[in-house]
Amino acid sequence: MKPLPRNLALVGALATLYLAGCRRGGPTAQPPALPAVPAHVQRAEMKERAATEEVVGTVRAKLHAAIEAKISARIEKMLVVPGQKVATGQLLAELDAQEVQARVDQAKAVFQQADSDWKRFGALWEQKVLSQAEYDAAKSRFGVAQASLIEAQTMLDYTKVVAPFDGTITRKLADVGDLAAPGRPLLEMEDGRTLRLEADVPEAMINNIQVGDELAVHASALEPELKGTVDEIAPAADPNSRTFLVKLDLPVTPGLRAGQFGRVSIPIGKTSALRVPAAAVIQRGQMEIIFIAQNGRAQLRLVKTGKRVGNEVEIVSGLDAGELVVTDGAGQLLDGQPLLVQ
Repeated sequence: MKPLPRNLALVGALATLYLAGCRRGGPTAQPPALPAVPAHVQRAEMKERAATEEVVGTVRAKLHAAIEAKISARIEKMLVVPGQKVATGQLLAELDAQEVQARVDQAKAVFQQADSDWKRFGALWEQKVLSQAEYDAAKSRFGVAQASLIEAQTMLDYTKVVAPFDGTITRKLADVGDLAAPGRPLLEMEDGRTLRLEADVPEAMINNIQVGDELAVHASALEPELKGTVDEIAPAADPNSRTFLVKLDLPVTPGLRAGQFGRVSIPIGKTSALRVPAAAVIQRGQMEIIFIAQNGRAQLRLVKTGKRVGNEVEIVSGLDAGELVVTDGAGQLLDGQPLLVQ
């Protein structure tokens, strides 16, 4: 028999040593056991809630006004700018008052003449020199002159445009030199302290709400859910969209502003779904996972979540009712890790 080549003999020797090492527990040794960790669990349960459908709307100021002049005249002064806060009765704009002032002066002269005539005629009437008809005519002329003077002074007051309530100027629609006239807005203002959501609710859902109901409202710029109170429901539907305008009063909330987008949840019935604490659901990339306690160990489950209800979230798939869900520290668990259920 021929002896083996030297290199083949060396390979055989190395293989023998490797196999001997494996038998002594080298590379095939078991990994260290995972430590047991304390865990709080909660049983997943089917719970009922009101089924809702969201309707979009817009946040608007409850108190809003378009400021107009009550007479026709040129604007002499515009004293405010958009964004400026104003108080009730504060002067916003002044109109040219020359023509109105001339009417006031004329009315004053007529009134003074009528007043003088009435006093003189009164003295003559007491002396029985003047007839009752002449005295009554003088008294009537005095009353007409007095009313004309009050009217002229009121028109003069109209040359000063003032704020009807406390609020903020939102738009300026005219400037110095423009002609102000009734029906032509000069400014727009609103009271940003009281806001409401205005939404067009489809006719199929309008019977599910009433004035005074509290509904959940989500504003685009705010994370927490707001509670809106139904304040007005339009008595008739819009013939084009078949919707009813609904207005909900909103609580005073920092960061909430007029013009923002919002959504109101309209109840449409009852529904039940499997719910677990929101803290039990872990987001890892595009996956949603939870851990359940089974046979004293953590078992990983891929789930699909639905609507969030308070501190709980609905589980659409991946979990059965009655299973024990780990609620605390689930983010640090590994699949198969021992649990000390508390």
